Formats: sequence, C-alpha cells, structure tokens
Amino acid sequence: MRARWWLPLALLLACAPLYLHWWEPGLFLAINQACVLLPAQLWSALSLGGNAWGVLALSSPLLVLAPRLLWAWLAAAPFAVLFARLGKTYLESARPAGVLDHSLMRIVGEPLEIASMPSGHTLTAFAVAGSIFLAVQAPQRWRWAGLWLAAALVGLSRIALGAHWPGDVAVGACLGLWAAALGQLLWRRMGAAFVDPRGWRMRALALLLLCTLYSLLEGPLDYPDNQTPQYLLAAVVLLVLLRFAQQQKIKTPGEE
Repeated sequence: MRARWWLPLALLLACAPLYLHWWEPGLFLAINQACVLLPAQLWSALSLGGNAWGVLALSSPLLVLAPRLLWAWLAAAPFAVLFARLGKTYLESARPAGVLDHSLMRIVGEPLEIASMPSGHTLTAFAVAGSIFLAVQAPQRWRWAGLWLAAALVGLSRIALGAHWPGDVAVGACLGLWAAALGQLLWRRMGAAFVDPRGWRMRALALLLLCTLYSLLEGPLDYPDNQTPQYLLAAVVLLVLLRFAQQQKIKTPGEE
C-alpha cells in the first residue's frame, strides 16, 4: 500500500487523544489564548485558505500557469465535500463555543456551537495541498513544501478564531489527505482536452473563477474583516481572467 493511503490512517490513529478529548478543554484554551498575540484579522484572513471561494481565488493563477495542478485539487473536491458533510451530519459534536464559557477564549465572528467534527476549512486546505503536492513530479515537490505550512496555518486559524477543537483540525487534515489521494485516481484519467485553453472544460473553469470574483466582491466570507483581503484576491482573479481571455485569441498551429 502506498504512503498516500496509509499515512493519513497512521496520523489519524496518532491523533486519537485529540479527537477523543483526553486533553480538552485545556489544549484548546492554551492554543486559542496563545494565538491572541496575533491580530484576529490575520487569523480570519488565513482562514480564507479553507473557504472554497478563497481557495479558488488563491489557486486561480494555475489556470494560465499550470492548469493540470488546478484540476488536481478540483478532482479531490467532491471527496472533500463528502467527508465534511458526512462528519458534520452524523457526528453531531459540539464546538468549543457550545461548551465553554465565552469569556475564557477569543471568539471571532458569530459564535458557532454545533457541527464541529471535522474542521471543513482544514479538510479543504489539506486536500488542496495534498492534491497539488502529489500531482507535481517527485524531484520538484520540495518547491511546493510551503503548501503544508499554509494548510497547517489554516487549521491553526480555526482554533485561534474559536471555531474548532484541535481534534477537529487533526481529523480534518487526515480526511483532506485521503480526499487528495482519491482525487488523484480521477486526475490521472484526465486527458489533454482538460488543459486545452480553448476547450470547453477550461472555459468552464474560467466561468467558475468569474463566479469566484463575484463572491469575493459581493460581501465578506466567513468573517467581516475578510473584505480587504478579498479585494486583493479579486484583483488576482481578474488579472488571471484577463490573461485567459488573451489566450483565447492566440492561434494554434494549423489555424488560419
């Protein structure tokens, strides 16, 4: 069995003390209070890395630079959504704000009290990081190692914002890795037509990014303080779409 299948299981077993709440609520409170040293705006902005629209915006340059890598994490997205929905629907676990005195911790935004396990933002972040990392040729993967740090910061942000227990984050990370591994099975079956800039598949992705642009400008995602970073991401998406539009005018060999 390859590492991408057994490693998430090994990590899930190693993290058992977290999601069994052996060290809670002390561990959550310690991490949450330590993160108070940094402004809430930073943590809410980092949390965008686990929001679907935020991830689409952050990865939008891949549309014109490396579309196969964009497809790699999109192939994992259905599995990530399935894992998150199943967990939140059937586990019915309480979030920290639904258990602890609010005066003991920092809560940013509206207090969330239910549907704690797993952390959907963390799951998404690790699914994206794992998908892109696996899609890159092995000798080049070291260049993408920062993806793991970014995903870990998204997970930490969920504790810093008072939204999730450490166990929710740990399970979300493991499920994200599994979603990435499953997504690879689909991604490896995608032919050259998926990366043809003038094909309907790539144009569908551009339309998805157009929806992303609208969502970024329409209002704050997750937290009110996110509007400013959303404007910056919207500028990136707009530049990508303009570049993609230019690609539509480029003639391929054999065309008149």
